[in-house]
Amino acid sequence: MSESAAAGRVPLVEVKGLCKHFKSGERTIEVLRGVDLVIEPGDRLAIVGQSGIGKSTLLYLLGGLDRPSAGTVRVRGDDLFAKSSDELAAFRNASLGFVFQFHHLLPEFSALENTMMPGLLRGLGFEEMRARAAKILGEVELGERLDHRVGKLSGGERQRVALARALVLDPPLVLADEPTGNLDPATGARIGDLLLEMNRTRGTALVVVTHNQPLAERLGRIVLLRDGVLVPAGVHAI
Repeated sequence: MSESAAAGRVPLVEVKGLCKHFKSGERTIEVLRGVDLVIEPGDRLAIVGQSGIGKSTLLYLLGGLDRPSAGTVRVRGDDLFAKSSDELAAFRNASLGFVFQFHHLLPEFSALENTMMPGLLRGLGFEEMRARAAKILGEVELGERLDHRVGKLSGGERQRVALARALVLDPPLVLADEPTGNLDPATGARIGDLLLEMNRTRGTALVVVTHNQPLAERLGRIVLLRDGVLVPAGVHAI
C-alpha cells in the first residue's frame, strides 16, 4: 500500500494495469503487460532496463503523449485517458514538464524565448513570462546567456534550457527521458545536480528513464522494466 493510500490521500500519480500493444503485420507486440506504479509528491524515481524494452513508451503514457491499450493513469485522482486530445494538451501544459535526450528547442529562438514558450502557449502575459523565464534560467546557471540563440549554446547549456523550460510553470511532475544521454560524464553529472536541486527546492517529483548508473543511484528509488512490468531493482540492472 502506498503512503497516500495508508493516509487516505490521493497520490500524485497512480498507474494500474497499464498495457501497450503494437501491431506489426499479423503479429501483436506486447510492450507493456500490466504496469502498476504509484508516484508521490516530491518522489524521485529512476526507470531502468535494456534498450528497446519500452521505457520511453511508459514515460509517454505517463505524460499523456500516447494512449494505452488497457489500464489507467490517474494524476491527482483524475483519469488521464478520459480526457479528449485538447484536454490532454491543456493538462500537459499545466501539470507536467518534459526533458528529452534531444532537447527539442526551437533553434530560431533564444534561450529566454524557448523557456517562455509554455507560459505563452497557456496565454500568460509576455512580461510575466519573461520574468519567470529569466529567473529559472538564472537558477540553472544561464543568467548570462538569456539572449543567446540555441545554435550558440553548448550541448549542456541546451539541456539546461530544456530543464528550465520544463520547470518554468512549476509543474508537480517532471518526466525525463535519458536527459544525460548525449552529454559527457561531467556535464551529465551537472544536469543531475540541477534535477535534484529542483526536486529539493521546488518539491517537483522526478521520473527519469536512464542508463546512467550514477544518476539512478542519486535518485534513490529504482525500478526495472522487464517483461512488460515494473519490479524493484538494484543499479546492476541498468
